[in-house]
Amino acid sequence: MKILVQIARIIVGALFIFSGFVKLVDPIGSQYKFQEYFSESVLNMEFLIPFALPFAILLIVAEILLGVMILIGYKSKITVWSLLILTLIFLFLTWYSAYYNKVTDCGCFGDAIKLTPWETFYKNVILIAFIIVLVIKVDLIKPIFGGKIPKLITLIALGLFMFIVQHVLTHLPIIDFRAYAVGKNLVEGMQFPEDGSIPPVHDFMLEDAQADLAPELLKKEKLMLVIIYNLDKVDKNGFPNIKEITSKAKNKGYTVYGVSASFTDDLLAAKEKYNLPFEFLFCDETTLKTMIRANPGVMILNKGTVTQKKNWVDVDEIEL
Repeated sequence: MKILVQIARIIVGALFIFSGFVKLVDPIGSQYKFQEYFSESVLNMEFLIPFALPFAILLIVAEILLGVMILIGYKSKITVWSLLILTLIFLFLTWYSAYYNKVTDCGCFGDAIKLTPWETFYKNVILIAFIIVLVIKVDLIKPIFGGKIPKLITLIALGLFMFIVQHVLTHLPIIDFRAYAVGKNLVEGMQFPEDGSIPPVHDFMLEDAQADLAPELLKKEKLMLVIIYNLDKVDKNGFPNIKEITSKAKNKGYTVYGVSASFTDDLLAAKEKYNLPFEFLFCDETTLKTMIRANPGVMILNKGTVTQKKNWVDVDEIEL
């Protein structure tokens, strides 16, 4: 039984750390996922949507920290019961998603690994089985270090995780698992896989009043896109930086466009108010949120390949 407990401990701890880490490096992605869960069409708890980001951060940090705690054996009783409660929450959400076909990707592993709701549900069932073993035999879970070292490790881990959260919210995800990551080619991403599934890059259009300019623009060697997925939610402090970098880019021969899902009249008003030296094109808001975790953010492309991505606070680092 001791061996089974230790195996369960390692599996549960490693899975929680991995699952938490891939979301820790991109908490905005989890925010969007919780907004989807809280929406009227899913759980109908729209009053929680404004709190989606802090809720996401709380669950992410709790998930990865509990994984660390179970591995080092710190506060074993509190840890295993917390693991059970957290997994039961995930179990309900994945069952609801699968049974009612409401959320096709639960986001349990962020953008790193895509699972169907039923696959995730059965994964959680197996995970709970391991956790129940730990709950029953919690007395066999001993700290791997003596004295105050487990507590110190936990506090250091918590501090590190909160630092990472602050860093990626200020800048961009440390690791980008999405199809719009630096080095990815969007044209290649639009190709349908051999199995007939949806291509990684879909719903990507750069539309003006008459046509989709994406095919033409993705052939250019110097293309700068300023992503403003929603003008009502944009950080207006970023417009001076955006104006400066886009002016420099145009002087160096770049084709520059803003891309947004907001209304044309509102975009024209913002262009005039902040003296922005570029025109706006339309793209789906969900696609823009996937492209870059910033509002506003800047993406540089060379013949369809993403070469640079920056939050507005870092646009001075862009190499033109």
